Parts: sequence; structure tokens; C-alpha cells
Amino acid sequence: MNYATIKWTDIANGEGVRISLFVSGCTHRCKNCFNEIAWDFSYGEPFDETIAEKILAELGAGYIAGLSLLGGEPLEPQNQEALYPFIKEVKRRYPDKTIWCYTGFILDEKTGELKETKKNTAYTKELISFFDVLVDGPFVEELKDIRLRFRGSANQRLIDVQKTLQTGDYVPYME
Repeated sequence: MNYATIKWTDIANGEGVRISLFVSGCTHRCKNCFNEIAWDFSYGEPFDETIAEKILAELGAGYIAGLSLLGGEPLEPQNQEALYPFIKEVKRRYPDKTIWCYTGFILDEKTGELKETKKNTAYTKELISFFDVLVDGPFVEELKDIRLRFRGSANQRLIDVQKTLQTGDYVPYME
């Protein structure tokens, strides 16, 4: 997996000051995507052990509320495989830090996986279970609304992942 960029102190992509990892690779191709350059899976730099450890170390700062995953598309199958051990380690080291993930896919609340079943892997369900908030749904230009918090278009949902997985029904976050 490659990553397009890392924002070490981001306040736009989740609550509090966060580290935001923008992975490379996306097959959605949303019209007027804010990060079109990251559609290419080979764009950016390799996400290797060195950069993973740097992020893990920086997450230890008291002022960092957590980690946000964006893209590109974090839940593309090849990105899931690379992110799974990293996110598992983030949760192990920092159980009180929140993990947000932005995806153009749709969560199936009943299964805890993606409704786009061909995008599910052996990692999908457990990877999603590590998230605190999932912003799901593709960006839709015609539904763009700059008044929305933490999302770009009205079709996108802010999901409280833990409560949703417990109940099997969509539980919104902050609505």
C-alpha cells in the first residue's frame, strides 16, 4: 500500500487534533473528488514499517485525539490488508484514542461488513470493528453541503461504529 500524504495535526477530519493518513488507491472516481490525485494505487510513498512506527509514536502525544483514515479509499481490498495489522496495533497501544475512517463504500449494519460484498476480505469485519466512527458513502457532487460536519455530501453517514455493531442497526454519530 502507498500513502498520498499524512497530516500530523489535522482538525478537519474528525473530532479534536488528529493524525490523518491519506492512503492511495480508489476505484470510486467520485465527480469533483477533493483528492483525485490519490486515486492511483501507486501514487505517493510506500506505507512501510518506518512510517507506521512514526505514526504510532506521534499518536502518543497527549494533544492527539486519534487517527483518521482517508484516501484514496482505505477500504479497497489491498488497502485493508495493509491497514489491518497497523490499525490493530494502534488500538492495542492507544485504546482511548479514536479511529475515524472515511469510505465511499456503504456499511452493512447487520453483518459489520461492506454492502459491496466483492470488496470484503478476510480483514474487513475485524478492521471495521476497530473504528469508532465510519463516514460512509460516496461523495455526490449534487448533494454537496458545506454546512455538514465531517462530510462532504448529504448522502454520507457519520456512523457510531461500536453502537451500530452492538445493535445491528445504524446508530448515527453526532446527529
